[in-house]
Amino acid sequence: MGFDDDPVGSGFVASLARPAGNITGLSSLSPGLSAKQLELLKEIIPRLSHVAVLGSLIHPGTAQSQQEMELAARAFKVQLQYLDVVEPKHIETAFNAARKERADAMVVLTSIITLLHRRQIVDLTVKNRLPAIYFTMESVEGGGLLSYGPSFNDLFHRAATYVDKILKGAKPADLPVEQPTKFELAINLRTAKALGLTIPPSVLVRADRVIE
Repeated sequence: MGFDDDPVGSGFVASLARPAGNITGLSSLSPGLSAKQLELLKEIIPRLSHVAVLGSLIHPGTAQSQQEMELAARAFKVQLQYLDVVEPKHIETAFNAARKERADAMVVLTSIITLLHRRQIVDLTVKNRLPAIYFTMESVEGGGLLSYGPSFNDLFHRAATYVDKILKGAKPADLPVEQPTKFELAINLRTAKALGLTIPPSVLVRADRVIE
């Protein structure tokens, strides 16, 4: 695997430490990632009190992301509104629900739907003047406000070491699945300006990519 959101939840491996089969590699899921995304939104929007969470409950890894975010939300005194998107037709409905509850911002979790319909989701966040944080940098390049997630280039480079070991005789079952060690923060200042937001210098200085 070059990456998988939740190899255990997907049924590819028995555990990260002991895959116990013919599959191993990298996972893009990292403990604390969702909490960090919520923390970044709080830094940018100090008055943050209501956050819509867009994702799919049937997608592996979503349950873990929700649990982590709930813990962070309690610490930040933020209310979460989960918006389950299983089919493309649910996207508009989800944004209507977020608008009805007057969400201050949105966290877009990774899933098949949110990835395949990234363009529509970004356009709707801008249309609804809803600051949003994404999992991949491509969403920010397409007009999204900011993203924080694993470096997929780094994951693919690390996957090459698995190929090398297996070609030299190592068994996948004996090679633990590794999690991300490098993360990337991207910020779109044009979108921030359009939303009337000022990105704090303390956040800007940590960014790996800034679109002006």
